[in-house]
Amino acid sequence: MADIINVLIIDDHPLFRQGIRWSLEEAGDMRVVGEAENGQEAIKLAERTTPDVVLVDINLPGLNGLEVARVIKRRDPRMGLIVLSVYEDDDQLFQAIKVGAAAYSSKDVHPEALMHMIREVARGRYMINDSVLAKPHVATRVLHQFRELAASDDEQTSSLFAPLTSREIEILDCIARGLSNKEIANELSISGQTVKNHITSILSKLQVNDRTMAVIYAIQKGWIKMGFEGQPITK
Repeated sequence: MADIINVLIIDDHPLFRQGIRWSLEEAGDMRVVGEAENGQEAIKLAERTTPDVVLVDINLPGLNGLEVARVIKRRDPRMGLIVLSVYEDDDQLFQAIKVGAAAYSSKDVHPEALMHMIREVARGRYMINDSVLAKPHVATRVLHQFRELAASDDEQTSSLFAPLTSREIEILDCIARGLSNKEIANELSISGQTVKNHITSILSKLQVNDRTMAVIYAIQKGWIKMGFEGQPITK
């Protein structure tokens, strides 16, 4: 039997929580390990139940969902965060990226789509990257954030040494510019599968789980330089 995915639901509407619980229980491979209706309760429950995936409503009373997500992710980076909102908003998407969310979606998402999202996040996939790539102006804001992070001195990053090939550097540069896998393949005249293979190698070498962190590490290590107009350039 496949591993059960433990899920924590954080939302201040009992009816919404109950609807998600029913859907998860019907799925067969998921288990609700707790429900919380406010931020403080949610943080305590996350520590006690150590879920694989946390569903958090962005609009909570008291501590909002983003603040709760930030605390949970800082205390246990292994937990996958899915931020839910009444409606999709570019600023909320950007903030969700900053707190380490693995996915961001409106609350009217179809149950089957939510189940798929939970399974993917439990496997370590950062689906939020797809949302960013679909919104160039959000990607631009993320690039500016990269520049700020690149100027900071991170002890964990400084200790990393993972020599990348020149091709991997080129692909990281393309990712930093917000290109999709298909666009990277076209620009570098390689196949889509080759792009995927390179990205898998990059994530493995840098010991990160998503494209966003890979670009941040590459900038901090000096493998990618940011131009004056916010566009990355390779060394």
